[in-house]
Amino acid sequence: MEFKNIFKASAISMALVLAGCGGDINISEGDIDNSTTDNSVDNSVITNPTTPTTPDTPTTPDDTRPGEASSFLSGQVSDALGKTVEVRNISGRLLPDANSNTITLTKDVVWALEGPVFVGNDNADSVELVVEPGTIIFGRSGADYLVVSRGSELNAEGTAAEPIIFTSFNDVIGDEVGAGQWGGMIVLGNAPTTKCPQDGTACSLQVEGAGSGAVFGGSDDTDSSGTLKYVVVKYAGFEIAPDNELNGITFGGVGSGTTIDYLQVHANADDGIEFFGGSVSAKHVVLTSIQDDSVDWDNGYNGMLQYVYIEHASDNSDANRGIEGDGDGGDGEAFSSPKVANITIIGNDFDTDDTDSEGVLLRDQTGAAITNMLITGSAGMGECLEMDTDETVQGNLADGDIAITNSVISCPEAFKSPDGAVDLDPWFTTEQTDNQVIAYADRANLGLNIDGTLTSESALLTAGSNPADLDAWFDTNEFIGAVGADDWRQGWAFGFGGGEIDVVASASGCPAGTTTIAEVDGSTTTCQVSGRITADLTLTAGNHYALSGAVFVGGDNADSATLTVEAGVVVYGSSGNDYLVVSRGSKIEANGTSTSPITFTSSQHIAGGLEAGLENGTAGQWGGMVILGNGNSTKCPQDGTDCSLQVEGVQEGAVFGGTDDEDNSGTLRYVRVMHGGFEVAPDNELNGITFGAVGSGTTVEYLQVHKNADDGVEFFGGAVNAKYVVLTGIQDDSVDWDNGFKGNMQFVLVKHADDNSDANRGIEGDGDGGSGTEFSNPVVANMTIIGNTFDTADADSEGVLLRDQTNAQLYNFVVTGPAGMGECFEADLSDGDTTLEQNMDGTSATQLTFATSVLACGENIKNSGDFDQEAWFTAQAGTSTAADQSAVLDGIYTIDTTTATSMSDMGSFFTTVDFIGAVKDADNDWTADWTVGL
Repeated sequence: MEFKNIFKASAISMALVLAGCGGDINISEGDIDNSTTDNSVDNSVITNPTTPTTPDTPTTPDDTRPGEASSFLSGQVSDALGKTVEVRNISGRLLPDANSNTITLTKDVVWALEGPVFVGNDNADSVELVVEPGTIIFGRSGADYLVVSRGSELNAEGTAAEPIIFTSFNDVIGDEVGAGQWGGMIVLGNAPTTKCPQDGTACSLQVEGAGSGAVFGGSDDTDSSGTLKYVVVKYAGFEIAPDNELNGITFGGVGSGTTIDYLQVHANADDGIEFFGGSVSAKHVVLTSIQDDSVDWDNGYNGMLQYVYIEHASDNSDANRGIEGDGDGGDGEAFSSPKVANITIIGNDFDTDDTDSEGVLLRDQTGAAITNMLITGSAGMGECLEMDTDETVQGNLADGDIAITNSVISCPEAFKSPDGAVDLDPWFTTEQTDNQVIAYADRANLGLNIDGTLTSESALLTAGSNPADLDAWFDTNEFIGAVGADDWRQGWAFGFGGGEIDVVASASGCPAGTTTIAEVDGSTTTCQVSGRITADLTLTAGNHYALSGAVFVGGDNADSATLTVEAGVVVYGSSGNDYLVVSRGSKIEANGTSTSPITFTSSQHIAGGLEAGLENGTAGQWGGMVILGNGNSTKCPQDGTDCSLQVEGVQEGAVFGGTDDEDNSGTLRYVRVMHGGFEVAPDNELNGITFGAVGSGTTVEYLQVHKNADDGVEFFGGAVNAKYVVLTGIQDDSVDWDNGFKGNMQFVLVKHADDNSDANRGIEGDGDGGSGTEFSNPVVANMTIIGNTFDTADADSEGVLLRDQTNAQLYNFVVTGPAGMGECFEADLSDGDTTLEQNMDGTSATQLTFATSVLACGENIKNSGDFDQEAWFTAQAGTSTAADQSAVLDGIYTIDTTTATSMSDMGSFFTTVDFIGAVKDADNDWTADWTVGL
């Protein structure tokens, strides 16, 4: 096989690009001489096999393979991957040799594109380029790109477990990544385009973004350019000149004989995929964080697309249309006419004078048949749907050559209809079939999860038409949007648990399974974590880690993984959509120390400085943490069938419950969770930490939740124990239990906000779903609750509220606060539930205990119902009331002299003490050094 120099036609235009790359490429006008470098090839003719050479790398490269071994790049990548890796440069034009027209790129080598790499000549010297599953191919600049010529084929068939990844050098070595770090991919074919001569003469159209001679077009609609399956393209796109850009993947005149299935383009500087004519079709396409149009068609494209998931960047950076459709060059009679089914477009807030995030724009000389489309986005997104004033488009709206059916749009601006154009509102809602405009609110209004899946209750699951009615090529289904009950993105696509480079210890310090991004604080190496983690991952010390969207550790009792967080690590989210979920069967091992606690917080807090900037963070700036286990819950089926309860605040599929109360979900030790909490919908919120049926095998000690917008910690069933817990500035309940929680807690300090802002109960205890005989019954000892004066019609600062179907064993409490605080204690007997009253009045076998405790509030006990709670409390062993806060506490330290219950008979979890309240004195202050807000 041969490699020939193809730079000459574009040497001047490429010189500036390559000169800026630094390092190894020397370029001058008209000539290229890479022979003096050790990571490039002499671009004169090379016929393989060549005489083997011995590079100065730890490997023994096989020079019968394509390209040439690079000792420099092999060293760089080996250091990044933490293992010996051979990197081979491929450049010039790949041509057949005397023995074969097949060239294979194997996964045991990492491949570097050097400049434009052409596969075959134009309909001559044709080559089949085969890429094995799991292969990594990278470029180092915008001048590095791959072109598959007419007549040649690219057969890149990855698998869900081993996708093929085309990406940037920075991504491979774990350095800072971003759009435009290399060129991209161009596939050229012999299929028709409306820009081909109409007189039947040969067609040869120069494709945009590539060097001269990269041409496409012809008369063969069934032409094959090969197969792309389970392929991920990241951080590509490059502007050669205005209106002459490299897309993630450009398809020029590609025919229907080509197979495209399971394809992603992520973070591309120009369009994600663009079709210039042709009839190629594609299924299972993911287009994320694209900076221009995610899908662009023109030149008479008439292929088909199904299952296309488009999401603009979550950080509201550059974006444009989900679809931009054109004909662009037809004679007025022939125009683009693709068919599209099952597409989701989720926009963001990006908006400038020149462009903004939008849904679909159809422009000159295009038609389209679209069904089962969903368009929505954030509050600052532009219009969902717009049509150009081009006479072809306007005529197609009227005569049915543009049709949109069984589709839903929900944007702040649904339509944009220019003067003199068809009014899209009645056209979409009345003239088309079964479309809906849903008033913009949020994704929950659509039954749409944060990750773009549909909830099990979403009406969109059955509101679609049968796509097979458009063409037999389409799969039959009945849902609207790209993702139905089966999330086909998982495991292979970047951001959905796949598409990662196997980096063990990168140049920047980011571990495998994470991606380097820009630092929020301007100095600390920052690594992004996204999607579903299905292999053990360690977040190493010295870095910040950014959660991107819902990050799951493991699948539900499948693909289990352990997330290890080293002492001193900081993990943050930037919005309520960013949160961490530890699935059933997986673990989090977060072991901090008093001098190096682990911190989960918001990006706003980080930007202001971790310790100095505590007040830069406010409640609700990111999601929170959810830990799910296999413990018991009173909401589990009572007939012994499998339990799978959806947890609140989290997307569909985050489930908990089982029969193993000794289940182990890992360790939280010296962990601070700050500035979290998010209301997905009323009564569906993210807490600081949600424990869903977490078992007693889990270790929770030295834990703080600070300034959370919903509850601090909430226990849905389970039997997890917690010791040394601090809950400060919580805006709803600091401790909340229900679903039959039966764990233990000791040394719990609750302090409502010093500025008297939002607060509610120190404890809110429920059973919430028991059969009437099964109810919550935790044991809590040595708790201090310090309220504030927050008081509204809906909520105020209170001490302990116990409600339906709960019991509790409470010992050694101090409940107090300033004048103006609500009641210290209430057992709510007003809702008709009899469980709680029976647990107090002696009629049940297990009685509620509230012993050796002191209440010091303006209203110590609030009676509800006919039961005399004040008399009940007074009759408990060792209880008393005090005048005010100063009589029982000095700051957070207990000065009340009530004799404590020793707890020695309550099990090995408990520590024997001689004081009530959470913290004895300054000499025994377990909150020192690692907590905030005290």
